[in-house]
Amino acid sequence: MRSTALHVGFAFVAMGGWAAFANRDHGAAAMLLAFVVQGALSGLITLVMKRGLEAGHARLTGLSARLVPPLISCAAIAVLLYGVHTLAGTPEVIRTIALPWTVSTLYAFTYVASLEHVR
Repeated sequence: MRSTALHVGFAFVAMGGWAAFANRDHGAAAMLLAFVVQGALSGLITLVMKRGLEAGHARLTGLSARLVPPLISCAAIAVLLYGVHTLAGTPEVIRTIALPWTVSTLYAFTYVASLEHVR
């Protein structure tokens, strides 16, 4: 469960697949664009987010350690996803980012909670 490569690879395939599905009404080129953009973003976000959550959690204590890192993560990811998909020309930006943002937010809070058991 702590394998970074596994987390990154899963994020790329799962969220890239979702993005392709979310843009299915716009043809194969739009689906491929959304898949590649979201897959790359999800892989990168997962890599950075996992390490950032670990670092933030290690530096804070109590309720702050459980809330601040995931809240920063979910805000930054929303801005990044929206901005990159808009710049890339993804047809269905909101539909495309809704699931990855929700999953990354749930992941952030769940992963930080799992770190509590390691302390």
